[in-house]
Amino acid sequence: MKTLKILFLITDIGFIIYWLVTFLELIPNEYLFNDYNNPILVAWNWSFFPLDILVSITGLTSLYLYKKGNNNWSKMALISLVLTFCAGLQAISFWAFSSDFDITWWIPNLFLLIYPLFFIPNLLRKVI
Repeated sequence: MKTLKILFLITDIGFIIYWLVTFLELIPNEYLFNDYNNPILVAWNWSFFPLDILVSITGLTSLYLYKKGNNNWSKMALISLVLTFCAGLQAISFWAFSSDFDITWWIPNLFLLIYPLFFIPNLLRKVI
């Protein structure tokens, strides 16, 4: 649980910070993804907002439930991990189909895609 807790905190707080920074337009231009000012890509990026915030809510809730000794923490953690995987998959798919291989956008999204796979099987056994 210690490793999962750390990864949840990194991911969940990271999403909240990313969306605050994005909303406040604090990302330097050199770090923006290609064609960032294209209205379609802006809409695409913001389409992740509900998913990412739901990841943060479920992940932080699972940590709270775990701390309180509530066994429902594992269900909430599983939901958070599946949503995290989906967020990473959607972003990586987009960048792959666009033939855009900017490592600064691929690394965090590969992280979102891969790390849940190490925890989902055990949580599934616990929940089922």
